[in-house]
This record gives sequence, structure tokens and C-alpha cells, in this order.
Amino acid sequence: MKTVIFLGSPRKRGNTELLVNEIVKGIEGAGGTYSLIRLPEQDIHPCIGCGSCEKKGVCIFDDDMQNLYKMISESNRIIIASPIYFYNVTAQTKIFIDRCQALWSRKYVLKTPVGTTTDRCGYLVSVAATKGDRIFEGAALTARYVFDAMNCTYAGDLLVRGLDKRGAVAKRPDELQRAIDLGHKIASA
Repeated sequence: MKTVIFLGSPRKRGNTELLVNEIVKGIEGAGGTYSLIRLPEQDIHPCIGCGSCEKKGVCIFDDDMQNLYKMISESNRIIIASPIYFYNVTAQTKIFIDRCQALWSRKYVLKTPVGTTTDRCGYLVSVAATKGDRIFEGAALTARYVFDAMNCTYAGDLLVRGLDKRGAVAKRPDELQRAIDLGHKIASA
């Protein structure tokens, strides 16, 4: 299984990244391969809603998204990892998601969905400082729709509440194990 991980946290070595590192251990342990993309380090222009992608299936901006589109298309498994900012994903993650409008246009307007397999799956990994019951609803809904545009089934998530301090997840071995298990599941499916 080819997995691409889109890490949208602007905080290096934060809780989201620590969970992703454990997921990677699980992927590697199951013999899978992965690519890790740090979205804050990418040059991604915001979508301007011009509609060009509805005509040609490609975005007018020639930036790092062009390579990310290719990675999305060639992967069997896609992970979007982001901490929660105001009940949704980070701005860096959202700009990436918004630019997937070109994939939505390919699938629904031009009838040429991305992906070379029919068993493509997407997963959301997210952490939140607070423990609110509805804290992940915005991010999960956003992820479901972008995975649909990527021609993926939303296949699961790893959502962890109550992680405010940098590195706090390191003191939660149960969550670290859940991350390893998710990575193993992703690579083994």
C-alpha cells in the first residue's frame, strides 16, 4: 500500500506530528510505504474560485499543489493530519483542501476521477486542546468531503482530546499505541 500523509500542523514536534510518527512506525511495521508532506512548508496559492478547473480539470496556479495532485492520484491511502484551530483544521491544511476543488471538478464535472484503484481510503488524524463533545465535527466533515473529491472512502480517524501542551501525547501511551495500530491497519488493508 502506498500511503501519503499530509501533515498540516505548523508546530514542529507537536502532538499531531508525534502521532503521525507513531502511525509511520505502524505503516513500516506492516511493510507499507509512505510519503510525508509538511503542508506548512509547501508553496500553495489559495483557491480563488475562478472555475478554470471545471473546464480543464486543472488549477491555473503552477505551485507545489501540482506535485501533491500527482501524489494523491498515485496513493492507495491518504492521511490528513491537523490539530484543531477553532473547531476545524489549520489554515495550512485548509488551503490544501480548498485547492482540491480541481479534483472535485474532475470527478463531478468532467467525470474523470483521480486515482488508479477502487479501494482508496482516507483517514483523519487530529488533536484538540479542549475536550468538547463536538470539537472534531468541523474537521471530520471537511475531511469527508475532501476525501470524496480525492475519490477515497473515509475509512477512519484518530481523534485525541485534551492535548494542550507540546508533546503531551507522549504521556498518553494508549493514544500512541492507537496510532501505531492505525498505521498497521492502513498498510495491511
